[in-house]
Parts: sequence; structure tokens; C-alpha cells
Amino acid sequence: MGYADFTREQLLDHINEVELKLAQTHAKMDALLLLNRQLLREKEQEAALDFAWSGNLGHWYWDIRSNHVTFNPLKVITLGYDVSDIPEEVPFQFFTNLLHPDDYQTTMNAMKAHLNGEAPVYEVEYRIKAKDGSYHWYYDRGKITDIDANGNPVFLAGIVFDVTDKKRKVQELEAQNQLLAEEAMLDGLTKIRNRRALVEVLQHAIDDLKTKNGSTLSIALFDIDDFKRINDTKGHIFGDKVLTELAEISMRSIREPDVFGRYGGEEFLLVLPNTDKESAFLIADRIRKLVSEQCFYGDIHVTVSAGISEYLGGSISDFIKNADENLYIAKRTGKNKVV
Repeated sequence: MGYADFTREQLLDHINEVELKLAQTHAKMDALLLLNRQLLREKEQEAALDFAWSGNLGHWYWDIRSNHVTFNPLKVITLGYDVSDIPEEVPFQFFTNLLHPDDYQTTMNAMKAHLNGEAPVYEVEYRIKAKDGSYHWYYDRGKITDIDANGNPVFLAGIVFDVTDKKRKVQELEAQNQLLAEEAMLDGLTKIRNRRALVEVLQHAIDDLKTKNGSTLSIALFDIDDFKRINDTKGHIFGDKVLTELAEISMRSIREPDVFGRYGGEEFLLVLPNTDKESAFLIADRIRKLVSEQCFYGDIHVTVSAGISEYLGGSISDFIKNADENLYIAKRTGKNKVV
């Protein structure tokens, strides 16, 4: 069948089909030329985008006009996908659709900033979902390498690294540092806050108090009565057990916002936010009674004395000193009481 046998409509359809195929061919040729140009440029620059880092998954290239991404298959193979899972034409969205929800906007913003000329390079760390549902961390860096006649970006080249192991090690170190920081604020024996932590809590409470009109803050300073006699008659190991059990009793007796810690030796400090001295007295006296009623390790009864202080301004030292003076009065006037 020759062209002479075509109707006018069939001939026009055929011409349109040929023109469409030619346009598609030209578009593919343009994309290949851009890619080829970039590869030659990198070769001439001795692969300027290459980095001597572990986890290198190779280069990637994004033709913006065709939205086609050329990349090293390692990027998806390390995620557990097969080469058969990769579409023949890979769009930019193939990867962005796998981004962790918490990283999506950050990644998009980084790319937009570079495309808009607000950042010299596209550079970001993100998580991508693997085939098994887990996430891998990637470090991605790219740059516009070609623009059109109007100055609009048409081609980007970049390099990507799997930094999952590095991220895991960093997170492990951060967790260890956090644990060490927390342990540094705890008393080694009783496992409650130590003096350093108590002073920090007090400073925060005072700073917070200054921003709230009409709010109050009080403290109670406790001291075990005749603790030296306990150590002398029962030994220091038993004395340590008394300190530990007293801490447990007190921790069970305080309210949610209150903070209880070992101030030093046989002294304990209770920080009472939003509490005036009358309410602080009731709380401290409740703890005093619970301690006096407790039979420590079935062998001995222990009592405590306490001094109350309500913050009325001044330094932390003066605040605690006032409580200590009231504690001294409690000791001097019979012990086992709150002043």
C-alpha cells in the first residue's frame, strides 16, 4: 500500500505521528547530549565531583526538562530493591517518594534553594525507605551544570553517599553522652539528683519564678538526726542503706513538679515550685513522719529534721542558707521536727 492509497485524513495522521516521533527523538538526543557533555566535563576535570569517602554510591544526573534521572544502580540496590524494580525512565519523584516524611520538606527546600540561586549547591542529608521498610541515611550533594538561554537550570550533576553507619555511630555516641550527662547529675549512691543538679534546678526555678507574677517557690533542707551514731554503731554499709532507703521513701512522697536530691552527706534538699512556706511545711512534715515510722531493714528507727525557706529574692546561696538556719533551730530544739 503506497501513499497514493492513503486518504487525506490518514495521510495527515501519519504525518503527525512521524512529527511526534521526531520530536521525541530530538528530545532524547538533547538529553543524551547534555549527559554526554557533563560526563566529558567531569573526565576533563578528573571527576571533580568525586570524593574519597566510604559509602560512595556514585554520581547522579538530572535532566530537568525531561525529568529523567541517570544514576548508579547501587543507590537502589543497597536499599534492597532489584534492578527490575527500577523503571526504564526514572523521574526525580522516584526517589523523593521514598523519603522519610520528616526529611521530605527539608530536601525539597534544599533543592529549591539551589535551583532559585539562593544556595551555591544542593546539599542535604535524608533518609530513604528501603524495601524491607527500614530507612537508610544518605548524604546528597549536587550542582547545576547547564542553563538555557534564559538562564534557567536544565541539568544537575551530583554525588550521593550512604552514611547510615556513620549516622548510627553518631546517634550511639549522642546517646552515650546523654547517659553520661544524666549520670553526672545523679548521686552515685542513692541515684537521685546530686548537689550540682539541685543547684541547676533551683536556678531554673528562680528564673521561672521571675517571669510569673504571684508565683511562689520554697525549699526544704533535711538532715538525718544522729547519723554519725548510726555509722559508728552499725557501720558505714548500713549507713549507706539508710541513705538509700530514705531517698526512696521521700521520692514516693513528693508531687509531680517537686525535685528531691542529695545535697551532701546525710543532707537532702527538696525543691517545691508553686509552693509557699506553709504548704512546704506540710509536705516536709509528711516526709518526716513517714521516715520516723519506717523500720530501716527491720533493725533501727531513724528520724530527720528539716528547715523550710520561701524564696523572697536574693541569691541561691542566701535561699539555702535561710533553710539551713531553720534546720539548725530544729536540731537545737529537739530534732525530728520541721521549722
